[in-house]
Amino acid sequence: MNTTVTQIPSYITRWFEQLQPLAIEEAVPGPSRAGVFSADMIAGFLTTGNLASERVGRLAQPVAALFHRAYEHGIRNFVLFQDTHHSQTPEFEAFPPHAVQGTQESETIPELRSLPFSDIFTIIQKNSLHPALGTGFDNWLDEHRQVDTAIVVGNCTDLCVYHLAMHLRLRANALNYHHYQVIVPANAVDTFDIPEEVAEQSGSLAHTGDFFHQVFLYHMALNGIRVIRELT
Repeated sequence: MNTTVTQIPSYITRWFEQLQPLAIEEAVPGPSRAGVFSADMIAGFLTTGNLASERVGRLAQPVAALFHRAYEHGIRNFVLFQDTHHSQTPEFEAFPPHAVQGTQESETIPELRSLPFSDIFTIIQKNSLHPALGTGFDNWLDEHRQVDTAIVVGNCTDLCVYHLAMHLRLRANALNYHHYQVIVPANAVDTFDIPEEVAEQSGSLAHTGDFFHQVFLYHMALNGIRVIRELT
């Protein structure tokens, strides 16, 4: 029996399996009013270091493809949030050291860095899971008031992606920004997996990737975020 699947409430699994793709032309009728916001598409989570995983690493191609599709459609706002940690950050009390400032782990993955339009990326370095605490993100949003469609991609679904999408949604709610939409394509976000037996051996906490991926996508949807299967 697949215990990973049976741990997820059946109504969430049904919802997840019924997600539909969405054409970018329908999602973003006005490209100048849209932005792509990515969380932690860096080497430290995809290819190298204590927190890199093969599962998250598989995001490189779909995220790069989404960036390319968005650019072709006319979107020019690309904001990349990237862990760039102080070597003594308190976050390392919860997670193993990762993405320390000045190391390869804090660098943008080559699949994005090599895109021919990468020179227009806005990179926002962060020292926590949250995109706006101790960063200039809210200033960027104030300077780009025309952006009312936010496409969120990256990792991890239940950590930095969740905080990014929820900050965009809750900020728009708080400021009474009507018609503001946050879109999360499920194929362009993911989280890591630590099986229970591995956690017991390492002394860490188990983290069932499928469970947290689906449950946190569902929770985002409960809060008014538009979760889709993929952006085509």
